[in-house]
Amino acid sequence: MTGATRSIVIASPEGASGKSTVALGVLDLLVRKGQRVGVFRPVSRATEAEDTSGERDHVLELLLEHDGVDVGYADAIGVTYADVHADPEAALSRIVSRFHDLAARCDSVVVLGTDYTDVAGPTELSFNARIAANLGAPVLLVVSGRERTPEEVRALADVSLAELAAHHAQSIGLVVNRADTHSALDVRTLLAAAQPDLPVWTIPEEPFLQAPTVGQLLDAVDGTLALGDPELLGREALELLVGAMSFEHLLERLTDGAVVITPGDRTDLLIGLLAAHQTPSFPSLAGIVLNGGFYPQGRPAELLEAMRPRLPVITTELGTYTAARAAATTRGRVDKGSVRKVETARALFERNVDSAALAARLDLPRPQVVTPLMFEYQLIERARNDRRHIVLPEGSDDRILRAASTVLARQIADLTILGDDEPVRARAAELGLDIEAARVLSPHDPEHVEQFAAEYTRLRAHKGMTVERAREIVTDVSYFGTMMVHLNLADGMVSGAAHSTAHTIRPSFEIIRTKPDTSSVSSVFLMCLEDRVLVYGDCAVIPDPTSAELADIAISSAATAAQFGVEPRIAMLSYSTGTSGTGADVDKVRTATGLVRERIAKLDIELDVDGPIQYDAAVDASVAASKLPESDVAGRATVFVFPDLNTGNNTYKAVQRSAGAVAVGPVLQGLNKPVNDLSRGALVQDIVNTVAITAIQAQATSEPGTPRVEPVEPVESKESA
Repeated sequence: MTGATRSIVIASPEGASGKSTVALGVLDLLVRKGQRVGVFRPVSRATEAEDTSGERDHVLELLLEHDGVDVGYADAIGVTYADVHADPEAALSRIVSRFHDLAARCDSVVVLGTDYTDVAGPTELSFNARIAANLGAPVLLVVSGRERTPEEVRALADVSLAELAAHHAQSIGLVVNRADTHSALDVRTLLAAAQPDLPVWTIPEEPFLQAPTVGQLLDAVDGTLALGDPELLGREALELLVGAMSFEHLLERLTDGAVVITPGDRTDLLIGLLAAHQTPSFPSLAGIVLNGGFYPQGRPAELLEAMRPRLPVITTELGTYTAARAAATTRGRVDKGSVRKVETARALFERNVDSAALAARLDLPRPQVVTPLMFEYQLIERARNDRRHIVLPEGSDDRILRAASTVLARQIADLTILGDDEPVRARAAELGLDIEAARVLSPHDPEHVEQFAAEYTRLRAHKGMTVERAREIVTDVSYFGTMMVHLNLADGMVSGAAHSTAHTIRPSFEIIRTKPDTSSVSSVFLMCLEDRVLVYGDCAVIPDPTSAELADIAISSAATAAQFGVEPRIAMLSYSTGTSGTGADVDKVRTATGLVRERIAKLDIELDVDGPIQYDAAVDASVAASKLPESDVAGRATVFVFPDLNTGNNTYKAVQRSAGAVAVGPVLQGLNKPVNDLSRGALVQDIVNTVAITAIQAQATSEPGTPRVEPVEPVESKESA
């Protein structure tokens, strides 16, 4: 590959091959390699934000929405199909020029081939090949395996690869997407024999990715939302049913995620379907379409209003046949509005394409920096490689359900969600989320309550606990989840989206307790700067730590840093550096630094620590050279121990807001088993990251020990976090 920018063209000889799934996976790969990644669409329907019909390029929008991409819509497009028809050579010249304008700002560019929405004939793949050759970018070829025999897939691949070669395009891999699962091995075997030097990967067909949303069906039938929650129009329609038979027979055919098309004057069917949908033991529908221009009037209309259904009910003037045909020909797509589809597509690529092998073909260098997105991907990859079981106590929170769907789709962890099974699963289905693989457990489950009450009574016997009182306590979701971790029914717990910090972590102080040689529970934030990750502690738990507690925080923070791939060099922060200052606050830090050194010597480990030291001397080599020239920590610190909560909490927020750092945490440390707290303003991705962090902590958790000292109580307010 020539040039400073490493790029890849994702091309296909046909439409509906699922290039967007492959493009999303390749984009993830490049971003987590620390690349400044661009996205380029050589030929689109319009060079402006919208084409003449007002429709945007949804695949391009999806890729541009990626966190690692900073490219404008107009900058990402070369020419229009009209330009190509008018003068192919001039269009090609403009494509090359616009590509290089974009590539100059990027380390790598994902180039997405034409989508076959324009009638360009059999020359369209040839034009993609010419684009690739002129951009100096290799081609990852994508062919569809849907409803094709292995021999047919091989024939299509052979012809397509020959076409690319004829126009001097270099092929670096072949992806057979939407492959029939039962024939995937045969496809790989045949293609490997025909193209022995070309890596071949197969991605199985996933019908969910092709399912249209209820909103798309509404547009397809030119309908109107008559009843229901507009937010649920984003749910995918997994099946279409035409319901004109008796309700008794229609009821037998209902399935989860189905949309039922029925005449608008069949009020009996409409009311029956709504009742079935609202009954937990029956399938959860995605929507109802009333055709023929009819809608219940009078008392039936009043009954419908009183039922207050959340299920979308759509009316259309079209007849049954026309409405059903329009709905059946509506194809779903992976776009930025469908989080579940995006995560499903990512998971499919991650499970079926060898990213390391593809990166090697692209000759991507080993990254010298760690960006926030790289760090996030590393967390997820480490969690996935040794999957652990995490309990999520807040099953009534939609953010938890959305995060659970992502965690399960990407196989980050196994999950137990606390809550009543039917309402939790019904709400997940209503949101279009797949949590089937999760266990949903009621905190009032009699068997577990008795087991947990007996154990809690034993643990708190010295406080006069009785079984009767314990039965009441352990039904609290935080206590219930913590008992699961304590009794090895889960490896870790993540909570706090709907509860205070104290409510979340106080049970762990009583039940799980601290590690041997650790007297206090503290926290760190993993501060992801533009090119590195730093560790800040304690910014959330201990308001005014003693020297001994500061030493605990330092040792625990260094261990946490190492656990997450940060080489620990500890700076014990103060307003004075070295021996230049005096006073109680400085002396506290000086004493703590001495205690850390004693602990290091006792543990017989190599760990650099210095203090008291000011922040500028800890991070800036030039300042360090003048203030603390002999230090192994000054100017290159990675772990920062703040003298108190006031300083730590304000500093992490200042760096987060002013320097644009991503703050991951708080990550609790010092406990025998991992329990982590969420901010009540946590976003879905924050929850996913915290689950991954907790799983990684669980991978290294040793057997519980007896604490030497009762830990400090947590702060009551979430404001500190």
